[in-house]
Amino acid sequence: MTSAEQFIAVVDDDILVLRALQRLLLAWSHRVHTFENAKSFLASLQYERPECLIVDLHMPEMDGLELQRHLKQSGVDIPTIVITAEAQGDTSQRCKSAGAVALLTKPLEDRSLLAAIDAARQHRN
Repeated sequence: MTSAEQFIAVVDDDILVLRALQRLLLAWSHRVHTFENAKSFLASLQYERPECLIVDLHMPEMDGLELQRHLKQSGVDIPTIVITAEAQGDTSQRCKSAGAVALLTKPLEDRSLLAAIDAARQHRN
């Protein structure tokens, strides 16, 4: 996969968050694909895989941790950044145990997100 084909996937059931992250990532010159649920993201994997995944922790049907577990069980290794509006007690540990590169709390800080994306890219290499 050439660098021109690389992209960041964002999965969040909140359309406003998707749009905001898309604008932010585009402003940083990243190619980005957005998905409103885990099912549509999983369906897209047959066509191309992202270099990094940003996924909301709390979503209906399949949440961010379930998506991470599914990918891992399927042998799909995509560095993942989990985002959430509410991080409770052991949330960070559960995300790290599932393989997340980072857990970020909404509203996201630009620098923290950029640092997490850089860490995800290092994880991939």
